[in-house]
Amino acid sequence: MPKMKTHKGAAKRVKVTGTGRFLMMSHHRNNKRMKKRAEKRFALGGMEPVHATHTRRISRLLPYA
Repeated sequence: MPKMKTHKGAAKRVKVTGTGRFLMMSHHRNNKRMKKRAEKRFALGGMEPVHATHTRRISRLLPYA
């Protein structure tokens, strides 16, 4: 049985926590930054947990995560 390949694009964008949950950077960060409040831009700087509907797809892309 050959090794399963990790999707490198997903591996660069998704981090795995110690408990096995997936984290991604939040979206809506770069477009129209001058219109957004400073608090909003600061909040978008962190990582957010991936929605439950996407975890199955991401776990297939990252088989060794």
